[in-house]
Amino acid sequence: MKYSIVFCVLLAFSNIILAQTKQPDGNTATSTAPKGKGKIEGVIKDSANSASVPFATVALISQESGNPVNGTMADDNGKFEITKIEAGIYSIEISFIGYDTKLIKGISVAEGKENVELGEIKLSQTIQQLKEVTVVGEKPIFEEKVDRTVYNAENDAGNKGGDASDVLRKVPMLSVDLDGNVSLRGSENVKVLINNKPSTITATSVADALRQIPADMIKSVEVITSPSAKYDAEGSAGIINIITKKNTLQGAMVSIDGSVGVRASSLGLNGSYRKGKMGFSLGGNGRWSYNTPGSFRNTQTTVSETGEVNENVQYANTRNFHGFGNYQFGWDYDIDKNNLLTASAKFGFRNGNNYQDNLTTETYQSGILENIGIRNVFTKNNNNNLDLNLNYTHLFKKPMRELSFMALYSRDKSVNDFTNSIMDNLGLSTVSRLKNINDSYNQEATFQVDYQTPIDSMVMLEAGVKNIYRNVTSNYKYFSAPGSDGTFSEVNNNDLSNKLNYNQNVASAYSAATVTLKKVYSAKVGLRYEYTTIDARLQKGGDNIDIPSYGILVPSINLSRKLKSGNIVKASYNRRIQRPSLRYLNPNFQAANPLNVSYGNPELDPEYTNNFELAYNAYIKKSSLTISTFAKNSNNAIQSVRNVKGDTIQTTYKNIGSENSYGFSIFANVKLSDKFTLNGGTDVYYAVLKNNVPDPIYNASNEGWVANYRMMAGYKLPKSWEVQFFGFYRGRKVQLQGYQGGFGIYSLNFRKQLKNDKGSIGFGAENFFNASYRIRSELVSPVINQKSTNVLHNMNFKVTFTYKIGKMSMEDAKPKKRRKLINNDDLKDGGGGDGTNMSDMPSGGQGGSEQRQGPVRGKGGKDNRSK
Repeated sequence: MKYSIVFCVLLAFSNIILAQTKQPDGNTATSTAPKGKGKIEGVIKDSANSASVPFATVALISQESGNPVNGTMADDNGKFEITKIEAGIYSIEISFIGYDTKLIKGISVAEGKENVELGEIKLSQTIQQLKEVTVVGEKPIFEEKVDRTVYNAENDAGNKGGDASDVLRKVPMLSVDLDGNVSLRGSENVKVLINNKPSTITATSVADALRQIPADMIKSVEVITSPSAKYDAEGSAGIINIITKKNTLQGAMVSIDGSVGVRASSLGLNGSYRKGKMGFSLGGNGRWSYNTPGSFRNTQTTVSETGEVNENVQYANTRNFHGFGNYQFGWDYDIDKNNLLTASAKFGFRNGNNYQDNLTTETYQSGILENIGIRNVFTKNNNNNLDLNLNYTHLFKKPMRELSFMALYSRDKSVNDFTNSIMDNLGLSTVSRLKNINDSYNQEATFQVDYQTPIDSMVMLEAGVKNIYRNVTSNYKYFSAPGSDGTFSEVNNNDLSNKLNYNQNVASAYSAATVTLKKVYSAKVGLRYEYTTIDARLQKGGDNIDIPSYGILVPSINLSRKLKSGNIVKASYNRRIQRPSLRYLNPNFQAANPLNVSYGNPELDPEYTNNFELAYNAYIKKSSLTISTFAKNSNNAIQSVRNVKGDTIQTTYKNIGSENSYGFSIFANVKLSDKFTLNGGTDVYYAVLKNNVPDPIYNASNEGWVANYRMMAGYKLPKSWEVQFFGFYRGRKVQLQGYQGGFGIYSLNFRKQLKNDKGSIGFGAENFFNASYRIRSELVSPVINQKSTNVLHNMNFKVTFTYKIGKMSMEDAKPKKRRKLINNDDLKDGGGGDGTNMSDMPSGGQGGSEQRQGPVRGKGGKDNRSK
């Protein structure tokens, strides 16, 4: 029944779009092609960066009559070919969304010289001449490509002063909660890449990594729902690739940008220099979040193993102060026209202080208050990371044939501590203190080789090998102290103070082939094999943790068909693997809230997912519409297991679940005029969750509809001003044992470009009608009933600015060779598979203090996605 619903929706919208492609006279676009021996071919490229322009429309026009007589569409490499042309004089008209239409006249097809090679044809974006300054028209904010959806964030005025989580909320198919946990079509099993490669900042915590990247650094975001075999097998829902701003032109330039707001401020300084074959870039951005108060209330009823019913009510005020930074240095050198060398170093940090003031616990028996406990909770989440990359690419004489060698070293250190100051019943003095420290390290060394070569004009082969070695440790200890100034002493308990050593090696190889037939049909099929070995042990009181080595074969199939109207139908299937990160493996007891304790399971296996997708991309004049349906099945899913100890809920993780979802996405990008653009859409899916536990007390299942909505509108005002509105709503989220409430955000931003495009000033307001949000969540089982309400204050007003010094020009710039980068993206991180663990709660959720841990892969670690 669920498949029928989403399939019928797709058919209905397909019929609407097909109807829109008819001509004004009511007839569909047709042409009578001449029957001759002539052939005209060429390659369409972007005039600004020499990149291929795929799927442009090419019309063959008779100069004698002025009527179109034939036509075709370029392939995904920008190549086109028109055959069976009679002798004569013709014009070629080339058009594509976001580019000026180009007309080439006087093309002669003569007897004996039937083949006409036009070579490279450059398409330009809209250009206006203002005195001595040339301003190039911007790309559309959203673009649909064969294998991905692209959001051009740099063209969005509303992104000033935010971070990556604010940017991702605007991307189709993505949902980001107020804690920064990102999900794709309802699943948080997503791999996040930065510039096509992994980073230790995402390995530690995707949510914290997004906060660490200022929005002003982001050029675009790519969403890949059906990765090919060239990518690592990790990330069951898909891949999110964040492209940061880089400059490969000639000259020197320095830019400064920032924002000052009620809740947060940011400052960035970036510079680049390029002369001849060598280029350098150096820059950084920092963001500070402050004045973000909140509160929560949690009502919890549990039934202990002895049948005793415990009732507790918790409430507290919360405060958060965060600082994030990201700094990088890049170098590239064109050895000659066929060889390229690049290197980069990136350093990032995150400092977070979270407070729960007067965390009060009221204990009831049969509705009568029996006890009150008060404590102050301080949680520290600090992180620093370093990424070093070295890449070499060799281009052969044969076009599209290339060989690349890539090496990556990453190191991440995380500190996740909390201190509980336990007060007397009046909250006047400190009786005792409890402290947990947890230092974790993640080191990765990766080497990768990729090779691609065309067999002929229709077939491209790709192959590669890759090896990732990871070393992860988690050193955790508990201490106790009397009073407010007593000396801390370590708790002598191996369950509370220990060290996890986790070593993992993932060796992989892949092969893929892309076949294009008649410029209409294309297929990309691939096969990837990964073999994982793990050595894990606890330093105290335990032998090696028995995790057998395992291999997995991962197929992928992507099919597409181009219709005569220029629209595209796509279908895909792939199998994915999701290895657990340290969040799920770390045995450290996270007990900042004594009523809600969680700990990891080092013996977890990976989970496996089958993904099916059917999509339709339609282009109507200057607008586009994408409709997709999907089905997903996950087995051996990592899900939360909750036990009750007295009045405490203890949460850990096991491979006991199955997760299925069926749904559809609709997204439209409409250009109403040269000044007014409108886009938006919805993601709707039906989730079915089961944990397959035979014990009826702990057996759980749930299902229901989940929907997300987003809309963005932009309008260009006189005197270089522009205004933009953005709104997003995430509906109630179905969880294994309950639900998490929905929430919405919105913003209004104004920006003015300064003279000669040297900079801009602007101001914006976020959630200006609502001073706070209330998010209600519920957890229900035969032994647990928990209701939580989180209040978050997110009203914000800000002023933004940018200014550029220097100039970069295209005068001496040559088309840059495509950079090859390593992608390690194989860990399950963020929220749990069922979305019911502590990280799914907004700040202060369930009264707990979330501790984000460094990355570790369980029974298979993070696999690196290569591109």
